[in-house]
Amino acid sequence: MLADILKGCRKHRRESQKELYEMFYAYGMSITLRYADSRNQAAAVLNDAFMKVFENIRSYDTNRDFKPWFRRIVINTAINQYHKDRKRLQMTDPLSGEDDLFSEEHIISGISYDELIGMVQELSPAYRTVFNLYVIEGFKHEEIAGMLDISVGTSKSNLSKAKRNLRELLERNFI
Repeated sequence: MLADILKGCRKHRRESQKELYEMFYAYGMSITLRYADSRNQAAAVLNDAFMKVFENIRSYDTNRDFKPWFRRIVINTAINQYHKDRKRLQMTDPLSGEDDLFSEEHIISGISYDELIGMVQELSPAYRTVFNLYVIEGFKHEEIAGMLDISVGTSKSNLSKAKRNLRELLERNFI
């Protein structure tokens, strides 16, 4: 079924594009919500990602799984949005020697996914982006630094501060 939808997308068939959109919308939103300030911004980033998918569908290798290809486009689109908004951001300077780990003892098992996403969205865009790329996506600080055009130290500092801010939000809201 997915193969047929993708064939239709390659032929620019609106119905196939709509089916693909509906099939992967929830998955894409689960990614963009982690990077965005709000649900509206997440939806806008996801729509941009789908446009890129439709524009570049011919470059998709049908011998590979579609989901990782789609995920990469969504993440890259979120990073592109970060770069567009970067002029508004004030990136922090690296802190030497600070390694504030997010300890498991502060994690509350009763927290819902929506509550967690809400707290991540409260982080500054710089902190939120580094946190998502490192903790959720599994990138190394060197890779993050290259993607975001920041130093490795700034990446580490932003991650540390994101964790500290999340810990404070957890303590304030759930302890």
